[in-house]
Amino acid sequence: MPPTSPPTEPPVAEQPPGEPSEPPRPPWARAAAVGHALGPAVAVAAIQVVGSTVAAHGQHGRVPLDALGYLLLLLGPALLVLRGRRPVAVTAGTSVVTAGYLAAGYPYGPVFVSWLIACCAAIGSGHRRAAWTGAAGVYLVHLLGTFVLPASWQRAAPPSGSVWPQELGLLAWLLLVMAGGELVRFRRERVAAHRAYRQQLEERRANEERLKMARELHDILAHSLSLINIQAGVALALLDRRPEEARGALVTIKSTSKEALGEVRQVLATLRGPGAPPRGPAPGLDRLDELTEQADRVGLEAEVQERGERRALSAAVDLTAFRIVQEALTNVVRHSAARQAVVVLDWTDRAVLVVRVEDPGPAVPGDAGGSGSGLVGMRERAAAFGGTITAGPLPDGGFRVRAELPTPKAESD
Repeated sequence: MPPTSPPTEPPVAEQPPGEPSEPPRPPWARAAAVGHALGPAVAVAAIQVVGSTVAAHGQHGRVPLDALGYLLLLLGPALLVLRGRRPVAVTAGTSVVTAGYLAAGYPYGPVFVSWLIACCAAIGSGHRRAAWTGAAGVYLVHLLGTFVLPASWQRAAPPSGSVWPQELGLLAWLLLVMAGGELVRFRRERVAAHRAYRQQLEERRANEERLKMARELHDILAHSLSLINIQAGVALALLDRRPEEARGALVTIKSTSKEALGEVRQVLATLRGPGAPPRGPAPGLDRLDELTEQADRVGLEAEVQERGERRALSAAVDLTAFRIVQEALTNVVRHSAARQAVVVLDWTDRAVLVVRVEDPGPAVPGDAGGSGSGLVGMRERAAAFGGTITAGPLPDGGFRVRAELPTPKAESD
């Protein structure tokens, strides 16, 4: 029986290069976009045609509207349909149409409406040079037709009497409209800049929250897993020879892992949404006894000393102080051969809480399995409140971690 070839999948049609990746808009969406651009253009066309026809009755010496005049009155609004996609071209086109209308000597009226809308649209889209160039060009054509070109070249009668007050008023009106377009552009840019700033601020807050959560998880897991790792080693070493002592190590592993899971759930509860109630109170310096008990289970005798009168702290500063002590003791267990450590809480300065953790050493040679981010996390925690962290070896071979955490007067009272 001849071997059968495996079934082949139909080829996937590849998108040709240069084509837009976005799916095409449905017909109703395209129709709505066309209607959105066509409606104002029709309204402007009606205003220019009707307004110019009415205004022509009160003007003497101007050329009556004919087919070419009405064509120019309709051509400007027709170009406005493209103002969103081609603002520079529409500005240039409406400027040429308006300048041609004025040069032909047709009556003054709302012929400027489409041209001014195109200029303001160009300003709003950032093409200010094209808008001001078009405005200057149209006004220059008007001045040439009024004051420079000889009467024999003009289809309309030259102006009689002094027209300077009217020209100054026209110039002021033109500058006022263009300034209004600039104000609208400035307002849009301010709104866009404010929206971008708000978005950056939200992103920065989200990044800070993620970094805060990462520090919390690191401190919880690093401390708990270090204790679990040591106790697991003890249990394995004593399981065959002294099973009763191994049972104590397993009990410690169970209690430590249970406590770590509770704290991890509390940290992850912040992902449930804003305003979600915490599962339990955040740890603080009132739980130092638990830290010393856990350290004692792995053979590290931690002594807590307090100087001065203890005072109430904010929840954030209290948690920071607790995590610093926790991480420092974890580093002693990991990186030091010392079996003793001293934790000092100095309350003598009413504005600063000094936390100091020392061990006599010596350091354990080689890699103790740490991630290297413990001291970085402590410094970030302290810096969040304007505090400082100093850490380094002592002359006699030990190691010291010293933190200064500002405590505002409101929190000290």
